[in-house]
Amino acid sequence: MARLGFVMQLNRGFEDEYRKRHNELWPELRSLLNITGITEYSIFLHPQTNQLFGVLSIADEQMLNDLPSLPVMKKWWNYMKDIMETNADESPHSIPLKEVFYLP
Repeated sequence: MARLGFVMQLNRGFEDEYRKRHNELWPELRSLLNITGITEYSIFLHPQTNQLFGVLSIADEQMLNDLPSLPVMKKWWNYMKDIMETNADESPHSIPLKEVFYLP
């Protein structure tokens, strides 16, 4: 099981909207993430910087490589692009983090 951490940037003023959209996560996206092998996924918000910190656990990291090409993932990114920093393909601008400590 791999644990992956990353940071993204939320636009100011969209904190409540970001939370709302994730509380109403589409069933087809939830299913896709489960099929991909993601067993735990959390996103935290830094209130002063609006930086988002995500951490997830996944059985096989290679499964993440297919997500960007899948229609549901593209639809979600399009849905989220107005409230956060994104790349040209509408994926969230995400910076992977290196784990330096873990206490199971």
